[in-house]
Amino acid sequence: MSTTDRLTGADIVKRLGVKPVINAGGPNTKHSGSKPRQEAMDAMQAMSEVFVNIDELLIAAGEEIASIVGAEAATVTSGASGGLVVQAAAALTKGDPDLIERLPDTAGIPNELVIQKRHRFIYDHLYLAPGARFVEAGDESGCTPDQLADAIGPNIAGVIHLESPFKNRDIVPLPQAAEIAHAHGLPLLADGASMLPPREHLRKFTSEGADLVSFSGGKAVRGPQSTGFLIGDPEWIEFARLVNAPNATIARAQKVSKEEIAGLIAALRVFVDEDEDAETVRYRRDMQLVMDRIAEIPGLDVSVEHNYDHYIPHCVVRLTDSWRGPDTDEIARQLMLGSERVYVLHGYIGSREMWIDPLNIQPGELETVARRLHEELLRAASE
Repeated sequence: MSTTDRLTGADIVKRLGVKPVINAGGPNTKHSGSKPRQEAMDAMQAMSEVFVNIDELLIAAGEEIASIVGAEAATVTSGASGGLVVQAAAALTKGDPDLIERLPDTAGIPNELVIQKRHRFIYDHLYLAPGARFVEAGDESGCTPDQLADAIGPNIAGVIHLESPFKNRDIVPLPQAAEIAHAHGLPLLADGASMLPPREHLRKFTSEGADLVSFSGGKAVRGPQSTGFLIGDPEWIEFARLVNAPNATIARAQKVSKEEIAGLIAALRVFVDEDEDAETVRYRRDMQLVMDRIAEIPGLDVSVEHNYDHYIPHCVVRLTDSWRGPDTDEIARQLMLGSERVYVLHGYIGSREMWIDPLNIQPGELETVARRLHEELLRAASE
């Protein structure tokens, strides 16, 4: 390659011997998150040209993000997951420099976090990183307000609340959970990583009483994948900032570079200004095309769904009782074989349902996604 040729992503993965994937399964980190906006990439390149005091940059960036999203206060984190660590650390230390310095040693201080049993999820252990422990409220069938309140004892430092697909049934909703937490002088720590769009969630969860809400800066925002942001009460945002990198704290490994901070801000500006209705129409049209290609295959129930559990329109494929082929795990595995590898979301709520998410389907790829799904589902139906 000559020095005048533009290096492409295809060049890089070819050199490394890695096979590219058509991502029709959404912005999960394992399959590369989402494609950063050009505005984010431009801001990152521009920010590489200057040096700053990172503490000063984080304070200014927090003020800018709060202004953009309509929050009282905000701060930058290393992804939404990094925000969970920082939330917990803030609840344990409340800005006390001596406590911040000795985490994860929490001997002698309230170090328990209440979490509804039905809100347990695969990343919840991140709340434990600063030295916290869980106290579960309710059981697998659900949780009542009385059960949540009864779980709060003298060693509780905060109450966790998860907003996520399929996690809002038979639980104490956020406004009530916040009321219970605040009645005991405790913060309500919310995880909203998967809940953008709708963009109204940037204000909804805090208006309902959450003190800290963690969001992803990647995913649908399409900033740098390794970024996130916390919004919430100014005092709790300051507690979170103090316990976060670049300080020598439990979160020191969760660094976010000046370039990534600039990219996040640029992406958020574009995200909040987008026409969400037009975006939804476009995604629904694309998913309708996919549905039309596979809906007549015997044994399938195919629909386009856009609701609390599907943040943008998805094509949802369910295997009915008449289906005699392999489960969706095997179908998804077959889609990832061959020269045109297509990733679809599967296994989230069992092995008889899979979702096609349009967020990361690039121009020219939709027809390939529809064709590969038709091929593999038709083959599976005939087995």
